[in-house]
Amino acid sequence: MITLLSTVFVLGVLVFIHELGHFLCAKLFHIRVERFSLGYPPRMIGKKVGDTDYCLSWIPFGGYVKITGMIDESMDTDTLEAAPKPWEFRAHPWIQRMLVIFAGPFMNIFFTFAVIWAAGMISGEAVYNEGSVVGSLVENLPAVEAGLLPGDKITSINEQPVTTWDDMTRLIRSSGGETIDINVVRADSAFQLTITPLVHEQEQDGQTVRWPQIGIERDFTIRHINPVESAGRSIKATWALGRFIVEAVVKLVTGKESIKNLAGPVGIAKMAGDSARAGWATLISFMALLSLNLAILNLMPIPVLDGGHMFFLTIEGIIRRDIPLKVKMIIQQVGMAVLLVFMIFVIYNDVIRVFK
Repeated sequence: MITLLSTVFVLGVLVFIHELGHFLCAKLFHIRVERFSLGYPPRMIGKKVGDTDYCLSWIPFGGYVKITGMIDESMDTDTLEAAPKPWEFRAHPWIQRMLVIFAGPFMNIFFTFAVIWAAGMISGEAVYNEGSVVGSLVENLPAVEAGLLPGDKITSINEQPVTTWDDMTRLIRSSGGETIDINVVRADSAFQLTITPLVHEQEQDGQTVRWPQIGIERDFTIRHINPVESAGRSIKATWALGRFIVEAVVKLVTGKESIKNLAGPVGIAKMAGDSARAGWATLISFMALLSLNLAILNLMPIPVLDGGHMFFLTIEGIIRRDIPLKVKMIIQQVGMAVLLVFMIFVIYNDVIRVFK
């Protein structure tokens, strides 16, 4: 139940933010919005205010804004052939149409920025202390079992002196998982502990990397930061995350990364449930990361997605005339079919991964 509720909450919030961007920008340029729906049809409840039907629909995983005159697979031939009315999407200048499309992904990017900014304001910045003092321990890892405590200072490993945290990390990793002797200073006493690191294996670029760990974390203090500094840090963090996601997408497209590693609705639901069980802070952080993923994937030049619409508009801006509407319709329908097949494949992989 937690997984289901957290998934509906996460997707509901992110879809609302995304569609709100399209909606507000369309309203700004006086483009008519026929429907603002959370969830996909059939319509459950709602209220029409002015030209817009604000509603909740029965299928909760998603939502949409129906903008008058915007090309989609539901338009009929008569609508395509008729001249656009002043309030329709097609009747507005190129730059306004481009901004309406981009506003959805922009709102998802802004949400990620806002979460990181707020986290910086609330939590401050962790400033790691110099030296090799143990800040905290990870339960069920060798350091706890050996008797290390927070505040202990590690002075040497296998008789090699340690003065910085990097020294200690390097010596533990170079052990290859073999038993190590650690000299420790606690208050006014000095003693030696013998610890066998736990080796963690991770796949990187097709190779298995081994990481010996004993389960200690660095000592740090919290420095409070002001709103301007937090905003700067948030911009840098959002940019770094976005670049990482783009690089991952490029690897998928070029075949350097298996498409089987891509998480679909089932994978997202599992991560949402796990995040919810870990607490609100973890859930909101997961939402911020997922929001940026959705923004970047939505900007890909694929028909049906926002990036596909922007791609059409870019071509029209270059050739200085509209692409024939029937051509757009055909490409949209083919794109929808391809996207559905792709989603079925991703969901299948999700299910197989969960059962494994």
